[in-house]
Amino acid sequence: MQYVFVYGTLRAGEANDINQAAERHGIAAPQCLGRAHVHGELFDFGAYPGLVIDDEGQPVHGDVYRIEDALVPVLDEIEEVYPGVEGLFRAHRLHVEVELDGRRDRLDCMIYPVTAQAVAGLSRIESGDWVTHRASRVK
Repeated sequence: MQYVFVYGTLRAGEANDINQAAERHGIAAPQCLGRAHVHGELFDFGAYPGLVIDDEGQPVHGDVYRIEDALVPVLDEIEEVYPGVEGLFRAHRLHVEVELDGRRDRLDCMIYPVTAQAVAGLSRIESGDWVTHRASRVK
């Protein structure tokens, strides 16, 4: 078991919903532990967002899940993260604070950010929330 922080299309109800990804591959359903945020800047790539981690940045909202180890290669495939290949997204580990059983806890989470160079010329998502941003574009 491990933890993952999802901020974009892997969120529940989004294009690459983490729950549906697990179900498609016969992997136990991820357990949503709650909403959380990391600090950085969120950018609009059109069909998906990209997060640049920055301790001085704004809150970027997402969800923390406890997942089976078998789901990691599925998530890597969705994010096109392959060993030895430089892609847009990269697998990274980050401590994320989440509320568990009424108390705040810091969990070592996997996350899929992009590099600062990858967002050159893209619009920043001011709200730091992909779901809200995407929904506002559809109106």
